[in-house]
Amino acid sequence: MLPECQLFGTLGCHLCEQAEDVLLPLVEYGLLVELLDISERVEWVDDYGLRIPVLRRVDTGAELDWPFDVEQVVGFLQE
Repeated sequence: MLPECQLFGTLGCHLCEQAEDVLLPLVEYGLLVELLDISERVEWVDDYGLRIPVLRRVDTGAELDWPFDVEQVVGFLQE
């Protein structure tokens, strides 16, 4: 079973859209990804403002910074 993840980004971020495109094939195989807009919380802006998009595992808190491809995401999910 794939771990649940969160993707930190914001509206109008072209890199965030690219990250979503990378994750889409994995979503089709059962990956659950919650899209979180960093503008909703000041602490998210502080933590992720210069790093988005960032993929975070809910179970371990591990984070994968952009840029990443499907192979890197698969490895990240297996850690």
